[in-house]
Amino acid sequence: MFEEPEWAEAAPVAAGLRPVTSRPLPAAASQNNGSKCRQLLATLRILEAASLSQNPPSLPSSDSEEEEVERKKKCPKKASFASASAEVGKKRKKKCQKQGPPCSYSEEEVERKKTCRKQALLGGNSAEEEKRKRKCQKHAPLNPAQHLDDVDQTGPKAWKNSATNDLPKPSPESTSPKPPHTLSRKQWRNRQKNKRRHKNKFRSPEVPDQALAEAPTEKTEMPPVPRTESHEARAGALRARMAQRLDGARFRYLNEQLYSGPSSAAQRLFQEDPEAFLLYHRGFQSQVKKWPLQPVDRIAKDLRQRPASLVVADFGCGDCRLASSIRNPVHCFDLASLDPRVTVCDMAQVPLEDESVDVAVFCLSLMGTNIRDFLEEANRVLKPGGLLKVAEVSSRFEDVWTFLRAVTKLGFKVVSKDLTNSHFFLFDFQKTGPPQVGPKAQLSGLKLQPCLYKRR
Repeated sequence: MFEEPEWAEAAPVAAGLRPVTSRPLPAAASQNNGSKCRQLLATLRILEAASLSQNPPSLPSSDSEEEEVERKKKCPKKASFASASAEVGKKRKKKCQKQGPPCSYSEEEVERKKTCRKQALLGGNSAEEEKRKRKCQKHAPLNPAQHLDDVDQTGPKAWKNSATNDLPKPSPESTSPKPPHTLSRKQWRNRQKNKRRHKNKFRSPEVPDQALAEAPTEKTEMPPVPRTESHEARAGALRARMAQRLDGARFRYLNEQLYSGPSSAAQRLFQEDPEAFLLYHRGFQSQVKKWPLQPVDRIAKDLRQRPASLVVADFGCGDCRLASSIRNPVHCFDLASLDPRVTVCDMAQVPLEDESVDVAVFCLSLMGTNIRDFLEEANRVLKPGGLLKVAEVSSRFEDVWTFLRAVTKLGFKVVSKDLTNSHFFLFDFQKTGPPQVGPKAQLSGLKLQPCLYKRR
């Protein structure tokens, strides 16, 4: 009854409907169908207008368009995977910074990491990506601090061994890879300390840098040039020491000769060598100075308490110290002269008249083998009731009482004795008369030990 426009046939196709072919209908039904068709057409026009306003109709013309649609569907998945891989890389960096100092990877490892990241960004199957991650974990060290220590200690071989040893072995039951074991900062420090101790055990002691720096300076420093004055002073001191030792040896020799022979032999010795007496006297004074109290001073103190009119005879006066210490007239006798007041003679025969002296003194002078002659000569020159004072080294007496008994037989009696001093004994005798024994009688108590000085 009416003709349909050309776009009416295309409209159902655009709407995804199958085209309807026209069939011949009866007259009554044709009217009803005409109204229905009009309604359908109206709805189709409304739909077409709505579709045109939103998106123009585009029909899929080829297979390339279908592929593009599929790629667009997959793109969001790829983008989400790339963002996830970037987040995983950031987390790894943070863990490395917490565990220890940043590691210095080699160039090959950096390139491997870059390729792994590119492949992750490009995307792919999940299985392939897991395989690539495993390869990267095998090539890269577990801990950057461990990697540094292993490289410093033994080289790449030890690094491989440590990497293989530290990696957890996958069990046959579990196919999924386990995460690598990471050390805390405290554990890493303890491991470093243990390694250093192990190194230092077998390391030879090295010279410190300061000592090495100072060593050449010490070698280059030249010693100061010695002055001629210091040389002369040293030579003079050496000569003095040698002379002192020589004088000590000669003093010991002279002392031995004086104690081992009679007084006449000693007089001849000093007459032949006048310097020997000076040397002996110097050595004798150096020995006596060490004593806490000298016997000459003790005798001088006693004589100062007596009248100054008493005449004193000093047998073995030496340097006339006793005559200089008291006001009494003193006759000084010795084997050699060190002072003008000294009369050189043998003390067994002094140039004095009989009974002309009030006090006779033997201060450390009972030397030689003829002590009896000295005491008899003192008895000769002393007045009746005269005083005999004897001071002698304590070590010479074997028995003091035998000595005292022998002296009493020569015409004396003991007045006082002082045995308190550690170095010498002091005795006072008074003349009672002439000797009570003849010249041939032997008095064993008068044999005293020689005072010999040892070398020190």
